[in-house]
Amino acid sequence: MSAQIIDGKAIAERVRGEVKARVDAFEQRTGRKPGLEVVIVGDDPASHVYVNSKEKTSGLVGMRGKVHRLPGDVSQSALMAKVAELNADPAVDGILVQLPLPKGLDSEAVVHSIDPRKDVDGLHPVNAGLLASGGRGLRPCTPSGCMRLLAETGVELAGKRAIVIGRSNLVGKPIAFMLLEKNCTVTLAHSRTRDLDQRVAESEIVIAAVGVPELVKGSWLKPGAVVIDVGMNRLADKRLVGDVEFATARETASWITPVPGGVGPMTIAMLMSNTVEAAERATV
Repeated sequence: MSAQIIDGKAIAERVRGEVKARVDAFEQRTGRKPGLEVVIVGDDPASHVYVNSKEKTSGLVGMRGKVHRLPGDVSQSALMAKVAELNADPAVDGILVQLPLPKGLDSEAVVHSIDPRKDVDGLHPVNAGLLASGGRGLRPCTPSGCMRLLAETGVELAGKRAIVIGRSNLVGKPIAFMLLEKNCTVTLAHSRTRDLDQRVAESEIVIAAVGVPELVKGSWLKPGAVVIDVGMNRLADKRLVGDVEFATARETASWITPVPGGVGPMTIAMLMSNTVEAAERATV
């Protein structure tokens, strides 16, 4: 067996096309474009690459995108004031504060200060609580992207045993709840999980989001498993690898995401989807 590749680049392009159609319909109905505003603090090169990509993509789908670039020595109060300003602006539908913030700033307080209705990262406790309780708030982009990738395989999820390796608030916990919504039986594993290889071997859906290069071995997989690899790890030889040992896993899985080109492209695409969703909800 050789697994079919889940092409995140192609699926993200489809999502962007769907979002553009919704943006066009929104503009026709309201006379304005949905607005996404990103706040970035300091000069972290990786953060600026991500933000520039978000700004470019918002333009591609027809949204109004704006970046607020604040100095690395900005005060907590000034940063919170900027968020409050965006919360109050009716032309702003989505707010994203690029993380991580420089040392000395309270990221949690900043995230909690974002209006949950504009929280397109899906990290506000209100949105997390809605997800956990089966409600419909804005949801984190990477887990939403993973679920779209699973949907694109056509594999029926109901009744499947799924394992999520990694328990972060950004990926692991949200995707566990999303899989439960689809009637999977979910194991949420982490760094202290005993007999991880055995837990993986029992699972038909494997989501790896722990940040350990090639932790999950192909020999662990149940034949025919669907594998979504969220990991992105740069090795000493500059190679980029995931949390799954791709070469061996591909021989056992039925579907698998590559790294790069799998989950990565979906995150920004789902951010665009969240923004137009927030705009639509605000104008119903």
